Amino acid sequence: MSDFEQPPKNDLIGDILKDYSKTGGMDNLKGSGEKIPKEYFSGDTFQHFQKIAKDAGYKPHWLKLQHEISDRLGDLETLEPAAQKKEMAKMNKKVAEHNKSCPPPLQKMPISMNDLEAARRIWG
Repeated sequence: MSDFEQPPKNDLIGDILKDYSKTGGMDNLKGSGEKIPKEYFSGDTFQHFQKIAKDAGYKPHWLKLQHEISDRLGDLETLEPAAQKKEMAKMNKKVAEHNKSCPPPLQKMPISMNDLEAARRIWG
């Protein structure tokens, strides 16, 4: 190999797609053969991605966490104090995970038993 030759590159995703296509996996895809709406070709690419993902039923990880935290808040008062403390610690780990993955304006404060009513308003 000369100094200018590049070594062959591995295209793992491309190989997977080729194998999937060979076995007929690409034959009956939803929306196949339909025209793509013109609005997908104009404006901001990221906004179009978000719209397409939303139309396909995709929810970002942070939004799933937000719903999970909101649902768990309702059950918190029914627990014994020791169980409440453990559950609160688990929920605040999820709050930290939520805050790492969501847009900065949507980040939220950790939950405390003293401000449970405020937490319900914020998360609900």
